[in-house]
Amino acid sequence: MAQIEHPAVTNFRNYIRIKTVQPNPDYASCTKFLEGQAKELGADCQVVECVPGKPIVLMTVVGQDPDLPSLLLNSHTDVVPVFPEHWKYDPFSAHKDEKGDIYGRGTQDMKCVGIQYLEALKYLKKEGHKFLRTIHLSFMPDEEIGGIDGMAEFIETDIFKKLKVGFALDEGYANPTEKYTVFYGERTVLWVYVKCPGQPGHGSQFLPNTAGEKLQRVINSFLNFRSQQKQLLKEDKDLNLGDVTSVNLTMLQGGVQFNVVPSELCVGFDVRVTPTIGENKFEDMIKSWCKEAGDDVTYEFKHIAPGSHSESKDEYPNLTCVEDGKNPWWDAFSQACKDEGIKLVKQIFPAATDCRFLRKVNIPALGFSPMNKTPILLHHHNEFLNEKIFMRGVEIYTTIIPTLANLKI
Repeated sequence: MAQIEHPAVTNFRNYIRIKTVQPNPDYASCTKFLEGQAKELGADCQVVECVPGKPIVLMTVVGQDPDLPSLLLNSHTDVVPVFPEHWKYDPFSAHKDEKGDIYGRGTQDMKCVGIQYLEALKYLKKEGHKFLRTIHLSFMPDEEIGGIDGMAEFIETDIFKKLKVGFALDEGYANPTEKYTVFYGERTVLWVYVKCPGQPGHGSQFLPNTAGEKLQRVINSFLNFRSQQKQLLKEDKDLNLGDVTSVNLTMLQGGVQFNVVPSELCVGFDVRVTPTIGENKFEDMIKSWCKEAGDDVTYEFKHIAPGSHSESKDEYPNLTCVEDGKNPWWDAFSQACKDEGIKLVKQIFPAATDCRFLRKVNIPALGFSPMNKTPILLHHHNEFLNEKIFMRGVEIYTTIIPTLANLKI
């Protein structure tokens, strides 16, 4: 006899089936689905469009003292593209196999967390729980392409400011061990574009001061630093990816034909700067590398997301205090995890999330996706999450959410 599926799992699978895949996410169907979830929860709901066609679904459970700083439970609705030919099952079918593994784009990143918030709150309200602080659930668009038309715009609005957010939870990722990972910061994203001008001429000559020679020096400097950081991570077993700075050459541009030495060559790098180095120090390094390559070699920063109205590098406070006794929000979160028997691993997130925008306005935020004993498959083919792990995450939030929402400080 087939086992009856828990309604929370069914809800999760239905969410996965909504094709909010970039670059053309079905936000209309997603919004309709989430509005139904808000009605089921009994939460106030509004849809905010800071940018037309990019809906933010905002749900609110009003607390007993709405004047206190609120708790924000954030997630994003969009998912990254798929290559269906590499998947065992249709990536939007939410297929569940005999082991209970649910396959689909967004199962880990991060539709699971959005539904876990909702299902935990449904359970808590059904059990008669009251919350001292107001709880907001935000479902954001476009996080997977930088969040520029999502959270970056939202934090500037009066609507956001009126939420009076005191603390926020957002996404993390899975941990393949028995432990759970919590992220208290993330690396700064720098997209660096270096221009190397030089003496043009015929390809048969040994011309001085060529763009190619300067480009070589620039590339060597960046990639030598990359090798140092890679070796540091390899040799120190206590370090994680977020503790070092990654550098990857991602763009090369220039040249007109084989027998013409170009007047300019350009190179682009994707750099993720760890807070222990900091972007200002890293920029000083870039300046020195460019000067060593040639006095006329220049660089500029491109924003994290294409189409941004800004091309400045991120300058956000990247860390939330996770030292016991120094941050009451951390103490509450940590205690709730202890109450659930959870062992936490504290790390710096190696990529970028909407947390960075929250920290920009001095809101402490933690990245946490309650998935243990699970391979890290965000953005991978055959992304999946086991239904038992998913349901355990709901249980965990039934402890974490009231602990944070009832914090007295």
